[in-house]
Amino acid sequence: MTEATSAATKGKGEPKLWTRELVLIILVNLCVFTNHIMSLSTFPFYIQSLGGTEAVAGICAAAFSFVAVIIRPFVGWWLDNGVRRAALIAGLVLMGLAPLGYVFVPVLSVAIAVRMLHGVGLSFSNSTTATVASDVICRPRFAEGMGYFGMATALASAIAPALGLSLMEGFGFNALYAVAAAIAGLGLVLFAFVRAPKVDVPKKKLDLRTIINRDSLPATVTMLVFMFTFGALENFVAIFAAESSLPSGSIYFLVMSGMLLLVRITLGKLVDQRGEAFFVYSCNAAMLVAFLLLAFVPNAVTYILSAVLAGYAFGGLEPSLQSMAVHTSTEETRGSANSTFLCGYDIGYGLGGGIAGSLITGLGYSAMWSIVSLACVLSVIVYVTWARHSDTSFSKMLAKR
Repeated sequence: MTEATSAATKGKGEPKLWTRELVLIILVNLCVFTNHIMSLSTFPFYIQSLGGTEAVAGICAAAFSFVAVIIRPFVGWWLDNGVRRAALIAGLVLMGLAPLGYVFVPVLSVAIAVRMLHGVGLSFSNSTTATVASDVICRPRFAEGMGYFGMATALASAIAPALGLSLMEGFGFNALYAVAAAIAGLGLVLFAFVRAPKVDVPKKKLDLRTIINRDSLPATVTMLVFMFTFGALENFVAIFAAESSLPSGSIYFLVMSGMLLLVRITLGKLVDQRGEAFFVYSCNAAMLVAFLLLAFVPNAVTYILSAVLAGYAFGGLEPSLQSMAVHTSTEETRGSANSTFLCGYDIGYGLGGGIAGSLITGLGYSAMWSIVSLACVLSVIVYVTWARHSDTSFSKMLAKR
């Protein structure tokens, strides 16, 4: 029995899910993603204000994710050596400093460089919050607990775009980024009260075997391909809406996040009970339809329906696959398992944003939504041919029982 399991058991062996530490790390993660997403959803507008195009905004998204991918494996190695607190403090400090860089040096080339620094901060921050959550969630309810942990992403996705766009439109970019920096500071304050289990593990040497977790690769690659769609959506749906006379992008994110939150509250136990396959198939199908609606019949009704489908897709798939990637890991490999999975998240997100920006510039929005939607088909193919047969698959383990 792991430390998290033994510490989180009460009564007649009933596993206790909600603990003080889980609540606090969810709140810290909410701060991380509010800072990240309120900057993300408004960044293409900021780039335009500096004279850039959608293609430049796509390059920024790719650069952000590229740096995150380079840094994450080393963060995972650091976490696997037992370092938790210093890693998260470093990440939150960087996430607070980066928005201030946008304020004080509003130059296009500098904005790209500072955006990359922001990516480093996110790598440290959400790799660590996910690992601390993995430390404190009891094993029998692990997928359910990770689903609740992911509610921070859902809430941030609901709050942050509306907050960011409102601040941008009402007060300008300086106010927007000052608030983003303050939210990172709040995350630091909350983390000061987290008493996560002390992890005492043998020190690992830095090599490829310790920074890339092979057991998490099937879930990681499945998520990577799916994230092409989410990278395109989060970077460009607000500008698409503005240029197509559709409701505000903040409404899209609000509807999407409401559905995402509903899925994680109501369906969080299904992965523990039935495996991840249902979500892989249904969520990819939902995102495919969401993109095709934007591509071929963009009106107010289909726009809202697309947001509902996208919320279900990301709300169900991301925690399912992250649980699959991490649930068989130990204290000695939990950091690399989380960082490997999040590397896939970043690669897919960055490539999706970069490719989408180039497609918009060359072919327009309709072609972009159509082409990027094919990533959903490829994600299912990766899962069917590889991931569902891996030893980390919940569905495979349940089928053996």
